[in-house]
Amino acid sequence: MIRKITLLAFLFISCFSFAQFGHLSIFSEDGDKFTLILNGEQINDIPQSNLRVEDLNQPYYNAKIKFEDKTLVDLSKNNLMITDVDGVFSDVTYKIKRDKNNKTKAKLNYFSSIPVQPDFIPAPNVYVVHYGQPRGVAVNGGVSQTTTTTTTTQTDGVSMGVGMNVGGVNMGVTINDSMGGGTVTQTTTTTTSSSSHVSDIRPYEGDRPLRGCRGRLGMSGTNFNAALTTIKKQSFEETRLKTAKQVINDNCLNVDQIIQIANTFSFEDNKLEFAKYAYDFCTEPKNYFKLNGIFSFSSNVDELSDYIQSRQ
Repeated sequence: MIRKITLLAFLFISCFSFAQFGHLSIFSEDGDKFTLILNGEQINDIPQSNLRVEDLNQPYYNAKIKFEDKTLVDLSKNNLMITDVDGVFSDVTYKIKRDKNNKTKAKLNYFSSIPVQPDFIPAPNVYVVHYGQPRGVAVNGGVSQTTTTTTTTQTDGVSMGVGMNVGGVNMGVTINDSMGGGTVTQTTTTTTSSSSHVSDIRPYEGDRPLRGCRGRLGMSGTNFNAALTTIKKQSFEETRLKTAKQVINDNCLNVDQIIQIANTFSFEDNKLEFAKYAYDFCTEPKNYFKLNGIFSFSSNVDELSDYIQSRQ
């Protein structure tokens, strides 16, 4: 009985540690734009000078950097670490720096590392990609499969049950003392999914936007308040607008949340630009008329209405 409980605890700890993720940021000190390839998978379709890859589940990756500037020699780095020295997944940053003695070559060096922070919002100038997940909707679609297996053995005795949900895997285990008999039931539910890597961050299907942000729920109140605070902290309105767009790129918002962000802008042109941009990420597009109230000029109301008509 004790050995079985010990084994169960070991499996629980192992699954819990396996479900962690790390994040990787790479920036070019000289502003050189590049394409990143991790373990043979191209991460960004458009070259960037400051790139962040989130939700990495391996401690090491083989990385290759291909520069937009063809005069620069592509560089490679094997066993690029996503963990700290203790094997704990971290938020790591690497820097690309040109070689002082040879301007056609560059180096990829470790820069810094911090613990993974929930709800972290990167700077507005950082291009963010979620590893293994589309930043839009793949035209070819994706595949999701759920498999449930239940095994039951009938004996007699006292039982003990433990349930776990780790990394998309639900495990329910009931264990009994084999000396006294009992019922041993093990249920494993596994959900797997696959989809094409898409660099387009807008939710499109073909050349038309998907309505209602693909049926997803809006940001939670806690996450939204944190994002709104970050937006308000930006000193310049242009930076505030960029930050707002960045937040909405990876999240769906309801109409009231969009109105709150739009009201952080002093200029109506920026309110209008954000209102247009946010439409495809709204969970309730049928109520988008509520945004008419944020404008002082009827011309902006008309322009937003015309834009919405063009998106339908």
